[in-house]
Amino acid sequence: MTTPYVIGIGNAVMDVITPTDDARLAALGVEKGIMQLIERERSEYLMAAQADDHGPGRSQSRLVPGGSVANTLAGLGALGLRTAFIGRVADDPLGLSYAEQTEAAGTVFVNPPVSGKVLPTSRSIIMVTPDGERSMNTYLGISAELGADDVNPAVFQGADWLFLEGYLFDKPAGKQAFLKAAEACHAAGGMAGIALSDPFCVDRHRSDFRRLVAGPMDYVVGNVHEWSSLYQTEDLETALRLASADCDLVICTRSGEDAILIGQGRRVEVPVNRVVPVDATGAGDQFAAGLIYGLATGASLEVAGRMGCLAAAEVISHVGPRPERDLRQDFRAEGLI
Repeated sequence: MTTPYVIGIGNAVMDVITPTDDARLAALGVEKGIMQLIERERSEYLMAAQADDHGPGRSQSRLVPGGSVANTLAGLGALGLRTAFIGRVADDPLGLSYAEQTEAAGTVFVNPPVSGKVLPTSRSIIMVTPDGERSMNTYLGISAELGADDVNPAVFQGADWLFLEGYLFDKPAGKQAFLKAAEACHAAGGMAGIALSDPFCVDRHRSDFRRLVAGPMDYVVGNVHEWSSLYQTEDLETALRLASADCDLVICTRSGEDAILIGQGRRVEVPVNRVVPVDATGAGDQFAAGLIYGLATGASLEVAGRMGCLAAAEVISHVGPRPERDLRQDFRAEGLI
């Protein structure tokens, strides 16, 4: 069997992770423990302020490639699959580092950094206080400008799976990119799917999301809030029934409760692996990685779901949104491979 090939499309966001303290957060006007979207000027101010912060015990900021689908691809690559990422970065220091680190980790960074008068590379300035709280300040920059011209159908030759990020569905250009990518993936004989990503994004583009789910998507991953938003009902069972009528494979995560997978004429409920979270960042991204790995390697729906839950449990056991140990050992220990 050839190694499955997974292509992802999403926001290419460089995580700029820097230690700080509560007093510094207050001085910079950063609200502790939340993620907030910021404008370019604010991001440049925070980057400069943190670079100039030489307080006791401070260390230099770490630059770590991030973004939801990029994190999923990193998990899939660590599991041994071939991966490629379609995203936009600028030809600036952050963008060059993002592309270089992505390639070094084994994922092909498809499109070269964009030069000229363009928006800068997207970044999330993550300030970590001694108690482990992460205060995230995200500037979307050039990644949100991804469009159909960034999708080359030739890249999909031999592609088995496509995974899309709902966040990028916010702009018309992103919608066109998704449709073009799904068509190219299907032409190559692959399966196309999406993570709904955010209930507020679903609220803004409900009719378009509904058409996408009922049309070119072969599988869709969402949580309780996203599915409820998509079908405008507080009753999860109603939402999942409607979703199953639209899409062949529906996956619902429920934050600490059993994950629900509906497809192949079956409904499977998979128990989560309960651990005390150190950092919940990336739980959904790595659930998707375990799930897609299982499906791509021919596992049953139940086994693929269990792989997703194990991957999510691993990533929340440490700081950072990407796996730190070989998950295949966990899968073997559970008798999944």
